[in-house]
Amino acid sequence: MKKNVIISTEFITLGQLLKEENVVSSGGQAKWYLKENTVMVNSEPDDRRGRKLYDGDNVEVPNSGMFFIRKK
Repeated sequence: MKKNVIISTEFITLGQLLKEENVVSSGGQAKWYLKENTVMVNSEPDDRRGRKLYDGDNVEVPNSGMFFIRKK
């Protein structure tokens, strides 16, 4: 599934994205999830929940789909 994620701030963190898209329910779960699953940010693996995602970034989450970050 491909989905646009519209942000109104300069960036969103990877952990916030996972929470907003209901992949996880808390920051602690996001940390665990990223250690156990390979999440791709702009076609490169990343396991930092604090990773800043900006307009134009693409995130692929296993079993959840691909998310395109777009600024409002």
